[in-house]
Amino acid sequence: MGPIEVKRFFGGFGLVQAGVQFAFVMKGTLYLRVDDATRPDFERLGAVPFSYATSASTVKVASYYEAPVDALEDPHALRDWATKALASALGARKPARRKPAG
Repeated sequence: MGPIEVKRFFGGFGLVQAGVQFAFVMKGTLYLRVDDATRPDFERLGAVPFSYATSASTVKVASYYEAPVDALEDPHALRDWATKALASALGARKPARRKPAG
């Protein structure tokens, strides 16, 4: 995958490549970025989205799912999942705004 930066991310750490966060670790759990194409793969394996509690409710963050348990024990499988997560994160980026000419 190439170099990956580890940056502070709320109470955990974000994993960033080429300026794009594609995963984070929170309370010892690795969460990977998903999109509409990859989300079903995570759900088929029983992975759940990142969630946190507020004073009023529990908030689910549907764009990050916990990494499949089997992938955590297999570096090749983890690389494959992380590569998909990076592609999902890159696809979610908003295009840069162009300055008007003149």
